[in-house]
Amino acid sequence: MPRETELMGAEIIPFPLVRRRAFIQRHAARIAEASSTTAGKLLAHSVQVQVDTMRRRGIGVDAIAREAKALEAALRYEQWRLVRQRGGVA
Repeated sequence: MPRETELMGAEIIPFPLVRRRAFIQRHAARIAEASSTTAGKLLAHSVQVQVDTMRRRGIGVDAIAREAKALEAALRYEQWRLVRQRGGVA
């Protein structure tokens, strides 16, 4: 018998990246402390590593794109929150 998600055509990510608060905080802190040139590279690398991991696990292309976009947004939000909290500028 097919699972409910298969019947509806939905793909569920059991542990969405944006729910991993410690992961987001750790990576955003590294990004916030870096120079602007390095920060962009760190952000892109962090997202790409997760994209590659999801691809290896067989997650669908559409779900990967959604997760990557959500991860990038969460990292950017947390980065700016940290910068503002410290009273600095990135």
